[in-house]
Amino acid sequence: MTNIKTDHYLLHSLATGEGAGIQEIYRLIYPKVLSYVRGHEGDEDDAKDIMQKGLLQLAVRARNNDFEIVTSFEAYLFTICKNAWRRERKKLQPRVTNDASIDHVSEERDIALAAYEQEKWELFHEKLMEISQNCRELLRHFFNKLPYMKIADMMGYATENTVRQRIFKCKAKLKAAVVSDTRYNQLKSL
Repeated sequence: MTNIKTDHYLLHSLATGEGAGIQEIYRLIYPKVLSYVRGHEGDEDDAKDIMQKGLLQLAVRARNNDFEIVTSFEAYLFTICKNAWRRERKKLQPRVTNDASIDHVSEERDIALAAYEQEKWELFHEKLMEISQNCRELLRHFFNKLPYMKIADMMGYATENTVRQRIFKCKAKLKAAVVSDTRYNQLKSL
């Protein structure tokens, strides 16, 4: 786990292109990215490409003086890389197309899309941390697709129906928190 001072150093290194800091970023995060990509139908070359895209996306944002990471640097960059790999996998899914009208997405648009997705994720995560610990735990199990009965057993609820009701209420609280934030309308309009 990194600390705030280390996170600041790594972010500053990325923004300025400082070699030793960037090597440290690779040492800390690349093995996790490689493991994730390999575990999701990719190879080492894919992991290297995704790491580069993640670093580029974060470097662009890090150069903005207002930019701040509220989680750890390591978790933040890893999330960017995971999202980038998911987008890559989605692009590779077979689809019926008209060869004459294939749209080639520019690298700039890809970076902008990644930044947009990251901002949405940050808003969601921030609001998730504002709801009760019980709701966070319940939603974590729900998002991990655990069966309702297993959640009931783990969390001490009497029935599956109780779990369904609690999840519904927790999702409503989370949605209300997200929608009431001014950033939500800004992100929605993009």
